[in-house]
Amino acid sequence: MKNLIDLTINEEQLAKTAQSVKERNILIPTLAQMKDPNKVPAKVKEKLKKTGLWDVDPINLFRISWKNEPVKEGGLYNSLPNYLEIPSAISGVKARIIAMAGKYFPTGAHKVGASFACLVPRLVTGQFDPKYHEAVWPSTGNYCRGGAYNSALLGCKSIAILPENMSKERFEWLKTVAGEIIATPGCESNVKEIYDKTWELKRTRDNVVIFNQFGELGNHLWHYEVTGNAMQEIIKAEAGPKGRLAGVCLTSGSAGTLGCGDYLKDQYPKAKLAVGEALQCPTLLNNGFGDHRIEGIGDKHIPWIHNVKNTDMVIAIDDNDSLGMFRLFSEPAGQTYLKEQGVADDVIAKLPWVGISGAANILSAIKFAKYYELTEDDIVMTVLTDSAEMYQSRLKEMEEERGQEYSLIHAAIDHNRNVLGVRTDSMEELTYQSKKRIHNLKYYTWIEQQMYDLDELNAQWYDYDNYWGRLHQMGHELDKLIEQFNARTGLAE
Repeated sequence: MKNLIDLTINEEQLAKTAQSVKERNILIPTLAQMKDPNKVPAKVKEKLKKTGLWDVDPINLFRISWKNEPVKEGGLYNSLPNYLEIPSAISGVKARIIAMAGKYFPTGAHKVGASFACLVPRLVTGQFDPKYHEAVWPSTGNYCRGGAYNSALLGCKSIAILPENMSKERFEWLKTVAGEIIATPGCESNVKEIYDKTWELKRTRDNVVIFNQFGELGNHLWHYEVTGNAMQEIIKAEAGPKGRLAGVCLTSGSAGTLGCGDYLKDQYPKAKLAVGEALQCPTLLNNGFGDHRIEGIGDKHIPWIHNVKNTDMVIAIDDNDSLGMFRLFSEPAGQTYLKEQGVADDVIAKLPWVGISGAANILSAIKFAKYYELTEDDIVMTVLTDSAEMYQSRLKEMEEERGQEYSLIHAAIDHNRNVLGVRTDSMEELTYQSKKRIHNLKYYTWIEQQMYDLDELNAQWYDYDNYWGRLHQMGHELDKLIEQFNARTGLAE
């Protein structure tokens, strides 16, 4: 099997790129440093102490880590990632649901890591010329924000593409970092329109390089290496003598985050990987389609980078439940209500770490726990891609829709109906044949429309170890190239 992430060296361009990066004083972190910040050089840490979390400064490449201190500026690293455990008083289940928080990445979402692992391999091999090429980031939201941010830090030009109906906060922030912003028709499930725009750019501009999060295996690899390791550290810290990992529950947007599920299943073979999607757009569950309101997931196709053969369950989440939980967690009246139900103050203080897709992830974990009748010894892991900070305009919209302020009564209704009341319907425990049904859906998007390679599609299923197993070994190879690149610039000394 070929190198799934192309690490072929273009020596002539590599020398030019290294010189350009040196002029900008850019040191590039390795995946090993993202996993273990103890490996970050002391001189980098000194600069971080004087730098804001979202500052457009190359030193913030070293904040692509789950372990950033939860502060807006000057922070270094925690010993463990930032995470929130959802108590039974909220979830209504005995299982321990632990959600790792993306809020304290630069840009406020973990997609900054996924986009790093797509752009940096092109830079450190000389495949991307920062003085000529434009990095195109097609996305339903956070990925193009992360890609535009990383491009700015790495001295590259960028084009952000996302649906016009995404939250106002995303567009306003993108204006500060992206070279160009293109809004395509529709909402978070209208990915075909995004793909059509990338084809138009490729036909009309010679200098664009498309970094499609749904097809870039670097996205999967970053989560396998960095997110998977971060989750394992939390599990080791929290499990105790009787605790066990029951599973990982994650909604699928680009499917990149599912890579951490592959890692954890390698470490804990009895654990399961459950993949969520919006009930209003049930593609994995029912070959379906539709519009929904869980921004960043459920895109009417199966991502190329989804390792379907390693997926154990599909869970559909009603977007009304996600919005209900999100509002319950975000509104002052919701937090007051939860405190009256016995939820601790330190938990309530972290509830704004939950965005809309984070709420969907938590609901997936609740349904998973109910389906498998999990106990207090069982741990279910998930992630909070971004936070409530990204969706304040959505809260205002919901208030306008209801025509009244959110009250304790509304909070009680949302908790009982949208959280405690979720059932084990719209779920499927996957058999070999049902997994293959989902995998086969890739053909229509990726082979017929996007001109990917049919042999590679078959290799994902029939040559599993040489495909996914080979991909999972490439982190060390990428790190070696990053180290060699930093040696060329002389900035690692």
